[in-house]
Amino acid sequence: MSRYGPSSLLAGIPRESLQVSLQNAQQAYLQLSSGGKVETATYTQGDGSKSITYTRANIAQLANVIQMLQQQLGITTRARRPLTFRFK
Repeated sequence: MSRYGPSSLLAGIPRESLQVSLQNAQQAYLQLSSGGKVETATYTQGDGSKSITYTRANIAQLANVIQMLQQQLGITTRARRPLTFRFK
């Protein structure tokens, strides 16, 4: 992964912890998107276990967390720039 960008915030966290965090965040996202009002996701950080409560109002923030975890785990890659063509 890149040294720079959002994925570097998760550097050093064991892969197993990242996978559990991703599962928790995805479950929270599913609950919120299917009409649940409040969902709590728990994740492990270098200084211990944390939890955060999401509501439908900040579901986009939760989606960003999921994408960041997926990038760190190598499940998805960052979007690339659109290809441009130069004609001479």
